[in-house]
Amino acid sequence: MSYTSITNALASGFSQFFVQDILDIAIITVLIYKLIIWTKETRAYEVLKGVGLLFLCSLFAQIFSLTILGWLLDSILTSGSIIIVLFILFQPEIRRMLEKLGRSGKRLGKGWFDATSVRNTALIRDMQTAILSLSHRRVGALIVFEQKTGLGDLVGTGTRIEGILSGALIENIFEPNTPLHDGAVIVRGAMLLAAGCFLPLSDDLAVSRELGTRHRAALGVSTVSDSVTIVVSEETGAISIARDGKLVRYIDAKALANVLESLFLQTGNASAFSWIKRKPTEGSHENS
Repeated sequence: MSYTSITNALASGFSQFFVQDILDIAIITVLIYKLIIWTKETRAYEVLKGVGLLFLCSLFAQIFSLTILGWLLDSILTSGSIIIVLFILFQPEIRRMLEKLGRSGKRLGKGWFDATSVRNTALIRDMQTAILSLSHRRVGALIVFEQKTGLGDLVGTGTRIEGILSGALIENIFEPNTPLHDGAVIVRGAMLLAAGCFLPLSDDLAVSRELGTRHRAALGVSTVSDSVTIVVSEETGAISIARDGKLVRYIDAKALANVLESLFLQTGNASAFSWIKRKPTEGSHENS
C-alpha cells in the first residue's frame, strides 16, 4: 500500500468524523477514568480489570476471526439479562474469577518498601512478638494483610489511622476495653490503614458452627479477596491463618514467622502457604 493510498484512507476516515463523535469519545473517556479512580483502592477494581480483559479478548477474537471464541465472549458481554442472572446465582464465584483475571504483578502501592530492607526483618520480629504476646494473654485480634486486591471499601468501615505498622501499635489497638479492639485492622505493606473495620462474614454452610465471629470474618474476607488474615482467639489464645477461603488453626511461632516473612519480604509466598489445605471446620470450640 502506497503512502498516497494510506493518506487518502485516513482523510476519508476523518471526513466522516463529526463533533458528536468527539463529544461521545470524550464523555466515555471521562466516565471510564472516573470509574477507575473511584474503584482504585477497592475490591471492585480487580473485577473491573477482569471485565476489561474480557473486552480485549473479544476484540482480539474479532480481529483474528476466532468465531467460536468471539461468539462466546460477545454473548457474555452483551447479554445483560444473562449476566444479571449469573451474578445473582454465582456472585462469589464470578467475582473471584474476575478478580483473578484482573490481578497482575505485585502490589507496590503506598506502604510497601524494599523487600531486602533490614527494617522489614525487624518488623517481622516485632509483629511476631506482639502476636505471640496477644496469644499468651488471650487477647482477641484480627489482622488483615492486603495483597493485590484493594480493600479500600473495607477500610472505609473503620477508623482511619494510616500509621506506620508496629507491634506496639497492634497490641495497643487490641487491648481489651479500648474503642477499636472489637474490629479488624487492615494493613497495606508497612502501613496500618485503619482499625475497627467490619469484614464480610463467611456464609459457607460447611464452616463449623463452633467458629466465632472473628474466624468467620477472617474466612469471609479471604473468600472475597486475596488477603491474608491472622486471627488470635480470645477464648483459647490460638493463632489461625485465613487465606483463599481456608482457615488453618493452632499456628505455632515458626509457622507464624514464615507467614510474616512471606508478607513483608515478598518472597516464598507459595511455599509459605502451601500448608493451608485443611478444611475450616476442624478444631475445638471457640467463641471468638
